[in-house]
Amino acid sequence: MQRYEVGGAVRDALLGRPVHDRDWVVVGATPEQLLAAGYTPVGRDFPVFLDPQTREEVALARTERKTAPGYHGFLVHAAPDVTLDEDLLRRDLTINAMARAADGTLIDPHGGQRDLAAKVLRHVSPAFAEDPVRILRLARFAARFDDFSVAPETLALMQAMVAAGEVDALVPERVWQELARGLMEARPSRMFTVLREAGALARLLPELDRLWGVPQRAEHHPEVDTGVHVMMVIDHAAGLGVPLTVRWAALGHDLGKGTTPPDILPRHLGHEGRSVELLRAVHARLRVPRDCAELAERVAREHGNVHASGGFGAAALLRLLERCDAFRKPAAFAELLQACTCDARGRLGRAEAPYPQAERLAAALAAAQAVDTAAVAADAAARGARGPAVGAAIAAAREAAVAQALAA
Repeated sequence: MQRYEVGGAVRDALLGRPVHDRDWVVVGATPEQLLAAGYTPVGRDFPVFLDPQTREEVALARTERKTAPGYHGFLVHAAPDVTLDEDLLRRDLTINAMARAADGTLIDPHGGQRDLAAKVLRHVSPAFAEDPVRILRLARFAARFDDFSVAPETLALMQAMVAAGEVDALVPERVWQELARGLMEARPSRMFTVLREAGALARLLPELDRLWGVPQRAEHHPEVDTGVHVMMVIDHAAGLGVPLTVRWAALGHDLGKGTTPPDILPRHLGHEGRSVELLRAVHARLRVPRDCAELAERVAREHGNVHASGGFGAAALLRLLERCDAFRKPAAFAELLQACTCDARGRLGRAEAPYPQAERLAAALAAAQAVDTAAVAADAAARGARGPAVGAAIAAAREAAVAQALAA
C-alpha cells in the first residue's frame, strides 16, 4: 500500500501559493484495509476516507467509465490493481494531475509542471469531455489563475461538449456552486469570458450572455458595452474583497439591459424592473440562496435611485431607505451600497472615482436610526394619535433628523 499527495496541494506548492487542503490517493489497498487502519468512510459514490490523525481526505486509486449523460453518469472502479498513472489520467487538467510521493518525488506523467511554467490550462485526456462540470471548473481556475490561458485544443473540446448538449445535463445546484466559487476568485470576469468562449454561458446564463454587444450611453459608460461593464463591476467587487452576496448582485444588476427595445438604445429606460424579473427567473432556475437573491433583486431595482440620491432631500432619502428595508436589515443595506459603489466604479477610467452617495445614505440611515421611536410614539399617543397617525409622527421625526444631519 502506497500513499501519494495529489491534485491542488501539489499544484499550489509548485506555484509557491498557500496550501490549505491536502488530498491523498492510496494505491494497492482495499476499503477493508483502510477501515482496519482506523480510516472513516465518507464517500458515497466512490471510496473516500478521512485520515484518523489529520482528518484529510484519502481516496483509493480509481478509474471511471462514462455510462450516461451529465456528471452523475459514471461507473467507478476502485481496486488494488488501479495504478497511480491510471488514477491521474482521469483528472481534469494537467496542472491538477500531479502527485508527490512520501520521499518528495514528483510524479508528473501528463506535463503538469510544464503547463504551470507556461501558464496554460490544458485537459489531461479526451475523458475530460465526459464530465460537463469540468467546463465550469476550468472556467473557475481561469478566474483564480488569471494570467493562465486556455489551450486551444481544450477550448475546442469544451465547445464540442456544449454543442453535444452535455452542459444541459448539469443540475442547478452544481451550476450555482461553481459560479459562486468562481465569483469569489481574484478575477471573476475570467470565468465568464471562458464560459462565453466555450459557448456555455449562453446555455447556463443566457440573461447574462446577451449583454455583450449591447451599447450604453458613453457619457455614463465610457466602456459602452454592457457586458464589458458588468465584468468590470464584478472585478472591482473582487478587488474590494466583498462577500458573495455583493458579487452576485453586481453580476445581475443590469440584466434588463439585454432586453431593451432596439429603438430606444443606447438609453435603457425601465431596465431596472426588467432586471428584477430576469433575476427572479435565474434565482428560481439555479436555486440561488435567499440572501444572494434578495440583495441582487433589491440592487437591480434601486441602483439607479441610489446613484441619483445625491440630489434627494430628506423625505426622498427616507422613502429610498424604506424601500431598501434599511431599518430592518441595515447590514444588507450596507451591502447594497457596496454593490452600487462597484457599479459606479466599474467603468472605464472611474475605478478610483468618489462615490459620496454611499456615505450620504449611510449618514441618513444613522440619523433616522438615532430617533427614539418609542418616545415619539408615546408622545403621539398622549396627544391622541392612533394607528397611522403614530406612524406618521415617527416618519416626521426621522425626516427632521435626516434633514438636520444633512445640513450639518
